[in-house]
Amino acid sequence: MKVDGQCHCGEITYEAEVERDDIAICHCLDCQRLSGSAFRANVGARAEAFRIRTGTPRQYVKMGTSGARRLHAFCGTCGSPIYSCAVENPPIYTLRLGALNQRVDLGRPKRQIWTKRRLPWLPRLDGVPECEGQT
Repeated sequence: MKVDGQCHCGEITYEAEVERDDIAICHCLDCQRLSGSAFRANVGARAEAFRIRTGTPRQYVKMGTSGARRLHAFCGTCGSPIYSCAVENPPIYTLRLGALNQRVDLGRPKRQIWTKRRLPWLPRLDGVPECEGQT
């Protein structure tokens, strides 16, 4: 499915091809903090099917507790998160669902990870497989 997206202020715009039903929700502490919310919803786009149309995202390299490094891109003006990916030669860009213009047209989430970190007031999603840690 062809999608496009942008940051809140419109400085960063992009387009991509994604699988309609490949949405993942992450409840890990890093995703909570980086999104400023209770979880983060993502959809993957192959590198060859992702293109920044306008602007240049700022980048931050996060070091996970495992030692793995992950690049996070966001708008330097409004702070909207855009994607994350491997630091070098990323095969996939993990797009932030809230920045996509077609987010309502995508399917239901396919999986949830780090559910042991899910906030206690969030209800479970019926029919969406869960993993207590990383898949």
